[in-house]
Amino acid sequence: MASSTGGGSALTPITVSMELHTHNRRKLLRCLRQRLLDSSRSIHGFVLLQGGEEQNRFCTDHTILFRQESYFAYLFGVKEPGFYGAIDIASGRSILFAPRLPEEYAVWLGKIKPLSHFKEYYMVDMVFYTDEIVRVLHDLCDTPGKPSLFLLYGLNTDSNNYSKPAMLKEMEKFDVDLEVLHPVITECRVHKSDMEIALIQFANDLSSEAHVEVMRSAKVGMKEYQLESIFLHHVYMYGGCRHCSYTCICATGENSAVLHYGHAAAPNDKTLHDGDMALFDMGAEYHFYGSDITCSFPVNGKFSKNQLLVYDAVLKAHDYVIASMRPGVNWVDMHKLAERTILEGLKEVGIIHGDIDDMMDRRLGAVFMPHGLGHLLGIDTHDPGGYPKGLERPKEAGLRSLRTARTLEDGMVITVEPGCYFIDALLLPAMEDADKSKYFNHREISRFRGFGGIRIESNVLVTAGGCRNLTNCPRRPHDIEAVMTGAPWPSSPAA
Repeated sequence: MASSTGGGSALTPITVSMELHTHNRRKLLRCLRQRLLDSSRSIHGFVLLQGGEEQNRFCTDHTILFRQESYFAYLFGVKEPGFYGAIDIASGRSILFAPRLPEEYAVWLGKIKPLSHFKEYYMVDMVFYTDEIVRVLHDLCDTPGKPSLFLLYGLNTDSNNYSKPAMLKEMEKFDVDLEVLHPVITECRVHKSDMEIALIQFANDLSSEAHVEVMRSAKVGMKEYQLESIFLHHVYMYGGCRHCSYTCICATGENSAVLHYGHAAAPNDKTLHDGDMALFDMGAEYHFYGSDITCSFPVNGKFSKNQLLVYDAVLKAHDYVIASMRPGVNWVDMHKLAERTILEGLKEVGIIHGDIDDMMDRRLGAVFMPHGLGHLLGIDTHDPGGYPKGLERPKEAGLRSLRTARTLEDGMVITVEPGCYFIDALLLPAMEDADKSKYFNHREISRFRGFGGIRIESNVLVTAGGCRNLTNCPRRPHDIEAVMTGAPWPSSPAA
């Protein structure tokens, strides 16, 4: 990220080639063909995906801003609603099916593009209308009988929701498979290509820059949503990012202990007070690929003693995990490393006392960090693939919140987001629990009631030789304080 002192951006939005999605389709074909061969099945049939549909707000004619369904975006890159996409498994030919738009579309929504436009722009082999799907797939089928359709259906282990398979009016004219495609395409999404990494890197560069602008702009007396608006303006103004990866979390004071603050019932509307800590979790999305970055900082620009005690423990956890990441390292072990580091930091300053190993056995770390250490990142903020078939989710407190328990592999992008929070709903029962209460310094911890929480989150690419942090925000306390007084960031070419 280029040095910035505010009021603009040194970044230039990168050009996106649809070769990215051609590459994704080729990757899927390789893996899908191998899966079929391994199960002694014929390499014939079609992958068929249905893109997203535009939705109105309840019964009104107000159309909600459309964002493409993620698996469809991964394979085809289509930004418009109402499309279907198919891939001929034997030949590798790609086919888009566009909605046949009514004439009045041209009056209200602009020129109706010919099919040739979509063929050229999206770099596919053929384009037809959606009302031609059944005929076209039958015509292209090179085997007798009903064509085989491989549809997307499977569990998203983050949301616990199922992907919706494509729906056709004449589905009885096809042999349908709902089992093969989902695990194969999901595993393809886990490992990022260089083109995907470039998009995630740009989203990180832009979002890092925007976080710095938010830090510089923070002043006692402002509203949380005013700082949210600065982030949203920056990523849209300078990066063309109309979408964010998720709803911004702009929490200050005790709100920073609300892990998913920013929702409709808690809409980033608190006034910033002197002595508050801010926890801002925000990330831009660029051509479907996202970022997910959290910065914690004092709203008055100067860390207090208590803020510094907690921040240093979280920062050590963040840095130790990144220093330990490489292929072959298990993510559960990284979570435990973060927990242990935070507990050691809290013990060092007298908030807790006792044997750290005993605390780990009794899952005391989950009282202070109830969420998982991080998650896969890509087209979705919580990218799928965290728990492939055969990998069980841990059941212990804290560990069961892990969005993946995988062993790290080259090409994964994963967030590292340790946090330490003082949440009454967790602290009070733990302080009364016979197995846990002895570890708390009850007098010291009372000073942190209402403190909120601190989280530091970076997006990290696992490489063959270790890992690379894609995020570039000030993390050290003296850097944060300097940036909040207007110092440039990065502070030096080597920063």
